[in-house]
Amino acid sequence: MELNTILLQATTAGLDTGSTGFMLLATSLVMLMTPGLAFFYGGLATRRNILGIMIQSFVSLGWTTVLWIFFGYSLCFSGGEGGIIGNFDKFFLNGVAPDALWSGNGKIPEMVFIAYQMMFAIITPALITGAFVNRVSFKAYMIFLTVWQIMVYYPFVHMIWGGGLLAEWGVLDFAGGIVVHATAGFAALASVFYVGARVNKSSVPNSIPLVAIGSGLLWFGWYGFNAGSEVQVDFITSTAFINTDIAASFATIAWLVVEWIRERKPKFVGLLTGSIAGLATITPCAGFVPVWAAPIIGTAAGLVCYIAVQWKNRMQWDDALDVWGVHGVGGVLGTILLGVFASQVVNPAGADGLIYGGGSFFLKQVVAVVVASVYAFVFTYVMLVIINLITKVKVKPEHEHLGLDEALHGERAYDEGAL
Repeated sequence: MELNTILLQATTAGLDTGSTGFMLLATSLVMLMTPGLAFFYGGLATRRNILGIMIQSFVSLGWTTVLWIFFGYSLCFSGGEGGIIGNFDKFFLNGVAPDALWSGNGKIPEMVFIAYQMMFAIITPALITGAFVNRVSFKAYMIFLTVWQIMVYYPFVHMIWGGGLLAEWGVLDFAGGIVVHATAGFAALASVFYVGARVNKSSVPNSIPLVAIGSGLLWFGWYGFNAGSEVQVDFITSTAFINTDIAASFATIAWLVVEWIRERKPKFVGLLTGSIAGLATITPCAGFVPVWAAPIIGTAAGLVCYIAVQWKNRMQWDDALDVWGVHGVGGVLGTILLGVFASQVVNPAGADGLIYGGGSFFLKQVVAVVVASVYAFVFTYVMLVIINLITKVKVKPEHEHLGLDEALHGERAYDEGAL
């Protein structure tokens, strides 16, 4: 059969080639965020722990894909309507035909949707690693990576995006304020409480240019993360795209200004951190709020996340790379502000927020994000206790002094004499 005939049949069957092409691009952008995160964390880490933190991101690209294909996608997106978790109907992609369209809109191949959602699953647990940099063994992390996805990430994906309990209750999360950032951020905080502080808490970033490269890749990839969550090309896609950039930009400047005032100097790392705070905070709102709300959300993100990081420092919680203050607080703040600014004029599939008379929707958003955060915190702490019975979670003090690059991986990021 000629190629043109095959394409014609696919189009008449409902395939939207424009949306499919866009979603393939969005999937690639979200995939790029995980290496971007590795560079971001790698630059913030000390010189002896660059590879130790970067491998924790890169290994998720491989291992999370294995889990997702075997049963992750099925547990998230098959069966279990109105429930907490799905079933195994699509175990190892059983029943997913090459020409099957995703039932959510009938416009893109289901295979594309599987790949897109897999990229979210890959980066979410990797976010947590910045909190316990140079303190956790790789063996313990691999168990953590596996169990946390199954018991925390998969249930919340199903409950919100897979037609589960919270979706039926009316909770909204456009691209992951609850599913990704709140759960990962509060899991990070629990990890900090369990593993304790670093031997040397005063360590400084080894490469701020590497942090800049990582944050740039994250910002770039976030367009696919947020705009792609509409899962087709329409006016909501463009709104999500512009809201993402506006909020990130306003958060960047808000963080820069407040830090400049307090410390008398404009800090580059602070500016970069502010951009990530804005991106995390706009994530749940991107396709549900009007454009005029994005500057408010971004400014609030820069200020509130900055205050959270300062409070964390005062409390002496050794969240080394500020995962809780940026992703956890940003995810919670964005979910609550979605409950304030959401408008069905922007997205008929959404809801009206508090300023439009949607008081009940606002309360649902608050309750959902609090429950998700508390569950992620408690489960993560208990899980680490159990993992420690199998293999020691925290590395030996001498390994921490030596650095995990050499102690655990037998490698060095740079040749002797470099940098």
